[in-house]
Amino acid sequence: PGPGRCAHFVLRKKRFCRMIPAPGRRFCGEHGHEEEQNDRKRIPCPLDPKHTVYEDQLQKHLKKCNSREKPKPVYFVQDINAGLKDVAEIPEKQVPLSSLSIEELQNLIIKLKKASNGLELHLKEQILSHQALQEALNDPKNGESAFKHLKQQASILGNMEKLHLLGPGRCFVEFGAGRGKLSHWVDIALENVQNVQFLLVERATTRFKVDGKHKGRDSTFERLQVDIQHLCLSKVPILEKKRLPVVGIGKHLCGAATDLALRCLVESYSTCCDGEDEEPAPKRCRAAQTEVAPHKSADNESSTEDHKPVAGIVIALCCHHKCDWTHYVGREFFKSVGLGPVEFHYFQRMSSWATCGMRETTSKASTSEDSEDQTNYTEEHEQTLSRTEGGSDTLQGILSVEERKEIGCLCKRLIDHGRIEYLQQQGFKAALQYYTESAVSLENVLLTAVPNPSLIPEPNI
Repeated sequence: PGPGRCAHFVLRKKRFCRMIPAPGRRFCGEHGHEEEQNDRKRIPCPLDPKHTVYEDQLQKHLKKCNSREKPKPVYFVQDINAGLKDVAEIPEKQVPLSSLSIEELQNLIIKLKKASNGLELHLKEQILSHQALQEALNDPKNGESAFKHLKQQASILGNMEKLHLLGPGRCFVEFGAGRGKLSHWVDIALENVQNVQFLLVERATTRFKVDGKHKGRDSTFERLQVDIQHLCLSKVPILEKKRLPVVGIGKHLCGAATDLALRCLVESYSTCCDGEDEEPAPKRCRAAQTEVAPHKSADNESSTEDHKPVAGIVIALCCHHKCDWTHYVGREFFKSVGLGPVEFHYFQRMSSWATCGMRETTSKASTSEDSEDQTNYTEEHEQTLSRTEGGSDTLQGILSVEERKEIGCLCKRLIDHGRIEYLQQQGFKAALQYYTESAVSLENVLLTAVPNPSLIPEPNI
């Protein structure tokens, strides 16, 4: 071992432990059982067996172990946004896509095309930009990867501005926030705007967060480390206190997380904001009351009657192969076109054909190094499908690369259309558009929604 280092040899790594033992000891605390210490015994921690603890100090350790269950925050409500409660509707076991026969695969494709018939499949391009990012976009110090992220963020902000969502008296909730870069640019765009709050929702701890750049500014940044599935926005203290209209945003919100976020905004949050003691309004009207005028003052923000729960939603979609029938908000739409959880499972898997970079000449159909475009996609989101799901031998000779790509895109649009119908039923005017070029990101579809003015009930006179 090196000088002052632990004398334990780690067989798996074929080197000595690099921890520093206490003065006068040859081994670190983790490997102290290898030397005589008054017969003290080390045992695996019951909370996390990856580390050990002295048996006589177990109770003390359990009180401070990092793996202990921490108290739940006030806004944690178990499965509030989970969706389907009846597990009987979910098939117990799904056959992998690669196990389907040619006939079964062809029947699935027929069902897909029949269900998609009459839907708006050709999305309009709405590639915009925003002045807040011009300096960064023109900075030669930014590499190609950073430039592509900036272009996407600029277009998202441009679309938000077009929908009049960048204004005072709002709370921007970034779902799947990661480092918080999207909220960062929204804050830059609202530099001289007052009464703006940011909630960054991320279930995992994140390194290199940009939150610290906003200390001392008028806007308030707060992180909520919670799974969207259990997030009750109405119980977040800052929203309970200020009752600001919420704008839900997200850049590449993976699969089921999008459905959880939509339900979090337009069901659990809007319902709670209506008041527990009041009779809830019809669904189509309740969310419709959330519209906020582009330049409306926030003077009456504390008024319960004037409170507008959800002002808008802007989410860049991705990873449809990670969707889940249990959480999917478009189940009613699927049922209306004669489809169910079985078809959803296969369409969800087939959606990866649109982005997985399969090539007839390669055996690495689902890896993330197939092409430059695929690398762009997997910079943020790791492709988790196995080769048997993405490019099975069953497909070879039946579908060309272009046909698979077309079917994959069709699956994505069908799943997204279910989300659009869900939002429309909740009183929103929703749309899908291409917000950036496919060369920038293969996941280049943006979902936007604002309250539909035509569904706002007339006031009683």
